[in-house]
Amino acid sequence: MRLTIIHPCIGRIPGKKYIKGWQMESLPAAHLAGLTPKHIDIKFYDDRMEKIPFDEPTDLVAISIETYTAKRAYQIATEYRRRNIPVVMGGFHATLVPEEVSEYAEAVVVGEAEAIWKNLISDFESGQLKRFYKSEKRPDITKIIPDRSILKGKRYLPIGLVEAARGCTFKCDFCVIQTYFDSTQNRKEIETILDEIKSISDKRKLIFFVDDNIVSHPKQAKEFYRALIPLKIRWVSQAAITMTHDDEMLQLLKESGCQGVLIGFESLNKDNLLKMNKSFNVTKGGIEAAVSKMNAFGIRLYATFIFGYENDTMDSFQEAVSFCIKHKIFMAAFNHLTPFPGTPLYKRLEEEGKLIYPKWWLADEYKYGQVPFRTELNPETIQLECVKARKSFYSYTSIWKRMFSKTNSGSFFMLQAYLFINLLLRKEAALRDLYPLGDLTFKGELLKVKDTALAFSKNS
Repeated sequence: MRLTIIHPCIGRIPGKKYIKGWQMESLPAAHLAGLTPKHIDIKFYDDRMEKIPFDEPTDLVAISIETYTAKRAYQIATEYRRRNIPVVMGGFHATLVPEEVSEYAEAVVVGEAEAIWKNLISDFESGQLKRFYKSEKRPDITKIIPDRSILKGKRYLPIGLVEAARGCTFKCDFCVIQTYFDSTQNRKEIETILDEIKSISDKRKLIFFVDDNIVSHPKQAKEFYRALIPLKIRWVSQAAITMTHDDEMLQLLKESGCQGVLIGFESLNKDNLLKMNKSFNVTKGGIEAAVSKMNAFGIRLYATFIFGYENDTMDSFQEAVSFCIKHKIFMAAFNHLTPFPGTPLYKRLEEEGKLIYPKWWLADEYKYGQVPFRTELNPETIQLECVKARKSFYSYTSIWKRMFSKTNSGSFFMLQAYLFINLLLRKEAALRDLYPLGDLTFKGELLKVKDTALAFSKNS
């Protein structure tokens, strides 16, 4: 049996390269390959950096989709289904809106694949493919290892993506993660993670733990950091502000090779944070105390802010930029609030009649960066002010001011990293703005499952 795994891009403009010339490796594709029985012949194509050979013989196509890549994923599925090749879809969007996704795929994986993927493959081989596959509970991921052999030959950044834990225990109003994993977290076995790191560390200059919150379950997290210390690696990840409330945690992070973490500060407005269900961002001195703690331990900070909640004003954007420059924050993101389907935020905006499009991810009028709902500020104003905030933060003046920090440039390695990343993000401040969702070269209508009966032998 032949299986083709596809990583879809967001969209594509005729005659232009994809958004940027470099990409990080596709860990979801490698995970799926690692779950696939060994007798299956696997091909993998990354739509962000290569053309998909639709006419290449295959028996089944697997596509992992997020909301931003849904339209492009449906286009890819259409191309294969025109060739009588069945498609299975999974990932965040497939779990958030499985009924929608089922219109474009013969089978849909709802939730995590570990406990059900082999059953799906077996059903397909016996001609008994079901429409939906859903695990009754969160799977055991303690010993799961991705198959990175499918990534060979592709020009990814020399950053190794590793998953140590999956999910987050917080319940943030806008967050897809809390919806997808029901505010729980599963962890891998420490020895499994260490073996995975050792297998790639000689080829990767930096490890990126893709965990949604690397500091959930502090006792287990600290045990993991202690085990990392002998490896002498450099790594980054994503975390919650609560990590700054624990000096032992910060010390272990530093000793284990942590170079920096992304923390969602989201807003400087306390009422907005309460609306987001992120009241923990204002405890124990709040954001300012958190920045001071990070600097004290020499851990670089990637701070993210979102705009579009009711208490945002025209001053909110520059206030966030000024805060980040004043505190010499290493990196920062200034983005509009995005209502993803299935989240409490989306349901609230839908009930209040504030959504501009019923499904913004499929609306031809919608472009990346646009605000797809009505709020106190004009949606177009929020879009423009987010771009202005990025340009202001990554201006030469700001980069120069923030460079004079021991955390940002305390060594030659840190200085190099600081300048490379900040100058790159300066160049990309507006790169994705108003980028189309879906490939504009796609011809014809999206082909739905109900519109045709595929003549493939395995599932007819």
